[in-house]
Amino acid sequence: MKLAVLGSGKIVQEFLPIIKDLPGIQVKAILGTKRSQEKTEKLQGEYGIDESYTDIDECLQSDAFDTVYVAVPNHLHYGFAKKALEAGKHVICEKPFTLKHAELLDLEQLALKNDLILVEAITNQYLTNYQGIKEASKKIGKLKIIECNYSQYSSRYDAFKEGTILPAFNPKMGGGALMDINIYNIHLVVGLLGKPQRVQYFANIEREIDTSGMLILDYGEVKVVCIGAKDSEATIRSTIQGTEGSVIVNGPTNMLESYSTQTLAGEIKTFDHKDHPHRMYDEFKLFTQVIENKDMTFVKKQLEHSKIVMEIVEAAINDAGIVLG
Repeated sequence: MKLAVLGSGKIVQEFLPIIKDLPGIQVKAILGTKRSQEKTEKLQGEYGIDESYTDIDECLQSDAFDTVYVAVPNHLHYGFAKKALEAGKHVICEKPFTLKHAELLDLEQLALKNDLILVEAITNQYLTNYQGIKEASKKIGKLKIIECNYSQYSSRYDAFKEGTILPAFNPKMGGGALMDINIYNIHLVVGLLGKPQRVQYFANIEREIDTSGMLILDYGEVKVVCIGAKDSEATIRSTIQGTEGSVIVNGPTNMLESYSTQTLAGEIKTFDHKDHPHRMYDEFKLFTQVIENKDMTFVKKQLEHSKIVMEIVEAAINDAGIVLG
């Protein structure tokens, strides 16, 4: 994979160090804003990237890469991904895929029409521990209750309360607790159960954005609560309860640090099957193979998953009366 990284923010700075462990990826270009040009060029030099850009259209004219990693702020995902697909590039897009379900459908149609790879970079779906969690969940009887709590006091929340609206809390930029952290909970649950029958979102709204909230997903016999908070915090963990035991996911749902199984008799076993210490390694290793093999079957399957997530997100946003973008 010859890759262009679109963005130079926190997630990009987290991603670039693992390139040395992914020989199938060559980072050929990086894009940043004019305001962040110095930072972008520093990353270019540090990681031996051939080209640096501040203009997306100029960047996409390059033949040096075949794939782009869209890692810009949430509200730019759709526009940048669409431009990349129109330029004939494969697209790996950070979560949330888009702000609206219709936007994802548009990207899907464009990608499939042109036989291009389009996938969402959502860590938990590809972690080895997640495969273990899925298998363990099949061995605890009939599932009844799932509770996911990803609550982490944001370093930007104090500034937000004082009136400084940074992207993480900006509704125009697709911010908020649901889009930022609760979406990992949604992906985990959709990977286990698929599409719910009913969606409700009870959000704490400040300055027109959800700073925390409880998302209720009704799967008939299984009831799910997904909690995401940026204005408070608690022990971060998730619990999957069945008639014959439970599975406890230790740590945030974007990392799945480890998981434990507990029987009705109280016997607890803890597992950790990580292939690599970095949470983004597994997904990009697989994406490299998908692009190399032009695995459109995989792409279509994952797009179905992402579309369910976007339907849930859109229903929740509408339920809470939040206006994004």
